[in-house]
Amino acid sequence: MNRPLRALCFVLLLASCGSSPTSPPRDLDNACTIIQQRPEYYRAFKATERKWGIPVHVQMATIHQESKFVGDARTPFRYVMGVIPMGRQSSAFGYGQALDATWDEYRAAERRNGAKRDNITDATDFMGWYMNLSRERNGISLSDARNQYLAYHEGHNGFRNASYNGKPWLVGVAGKVDARADMYRNQIAACRVR
Repeated sequence: MNRPLRALCFVLLLASCGSSPTSPPRDLDNACTIIQQRPEYYRAFKATERKWGIPVHVQMATIHQESKFVGDARTPFRYVMGVIPMGRQSSAFGYGQALDATWDEYRAAERRNGAKRDNITDATDFMGWYMNLSRERNGISLSDARNQYLAYHEGHNGFRNASYNGKPWLVGVAGKVDARADMYRNQIAACRVR
């Protein structure tokens, strides 16, 4: 086999072994493992914490719930009669499952036209922006993972009107986000990160 062909085969072999930049880390129940496997995530979380004040563990728990750390996550398709696809359930996309309209509002407000929902740095910055609005509009502490998640899911007006009270499943999910945030906080405190 000639040298260029051999080099091409080697590059293709290496590319096939790598994971997609939007694929999730392996152990989502261990914050230290996530940080070790994806140091770029930790840099993004810390940058958002510095800029917006959102603790790393709150960001991580929210992203876990929204996308399980899958950068190109989308909502499932809706089907008519179980077989005819009728589009996705919503426009939610990316790590933070931001809706088109909310994402556009963020990009305009922050003058970040090139921001992408499947980029962890952009997704965490969006989360920081949105959670700060939740604090300003609804008085939710930046470290209150439960209520920040409810406002993130229901929107600022929905949270203010307590629309989540009519959704017991969502209240349960918010409790799980809160418990995961506590778990991640304790793990991060015990692991060696820079």
